[in-house]
Amino acid sequence: MSSQDAGRPNSVLGKAQLLLGAFESGAYQLGLTELSRRSGVPKASAYRLAQELVEWGLLERRGDCYQLGLRVFELGQRVPASAVLRAVARPALADLFAATRATIHLAVLDGGHVLFLEKVAGEANIHSHSRIGGRLPAPSTATGKVLLSTAPDLDKQLDHYRRAGLPHLTSRTVSSVDALHKQLVAVRAQGFALESEETMPGVGSLAVPVTGADGTVHAAVSTTAPVSRLVPRRLLPELRSAAATIARALDRALLTASEVRNEPFAVAPAPVKRVAG
Repeated sequence: MSSQDAGRPNSVLGKAQLLLGAFESGAYQLGLTELSRRSGVPKASAYRLAQELVEWGLLERRGDCYQLGLRVFELGQRVPASAVLRAVARPALADLFAATRATIHLAVLDGGHVLFLEKVAGEANIHSHSRIGGRLPAPSTATGKVLLSTAPDLDKQLDHYRRAGLPHLTSRTVSSVDALHKQLVAVRAQGFALESEETMPGVGSLAVPVTGADGTVHAAVSTTAPVSRLVPRRLLPELRSAAATIARALDRALLTASEVRNEPFAVAPAPVKRVAG
């Protein structure tokens, strides 16, 4: 067994997860050979599992190709981060886009990556490096720097980067863990992160945290635009206002959900029997 194969799951469920994960690169349709190659699951096993996933609605068959099924979308809408956070954030994100005319992102930390939950952009503002449900290395992005700077396991993350190395998307991407650490200390102190051409040449991002009343950082909101248009003194007030609006709405939603969960079941009173006199 190779060192690469040693880290792969051998269970049926683990292999099914690898097949679904093969679409994370952004491909919408994959033939069986490519599905096997990307997932690392042998072709015969990939075929059998893909057929079962089609039956469950997690994959769909289109000619000789497979694509993610609607059941994946349906279940994804019930993930708390998506169902609650996205719902309360959308109005504020739309207002932020109207005020800045820049591409707007809402992201959460997922291991060493940021996961984009929402993206609001006009036709002229769509940047190919991000998409809803997509991931980018956290050290390279403004949202990632904000979220890493407040992460409780930051030391563990930095140790991981020292062992594995930092990903490089452009020549401007932060290149050393010590430099990243200095950036994160500054980000935590100033309450925002600014990255310039670290994810795409000519493009930069400005991000702030979405912080709840109890100090929990739930997500990060960012504006992404050509570097020449990225002016912090103009954008920061709008960003911070949107983040505060989202945080308040999320706190209310979570409080309401908590009250509903803790509400005792109401017991209807027993009907009064009337005796004819």
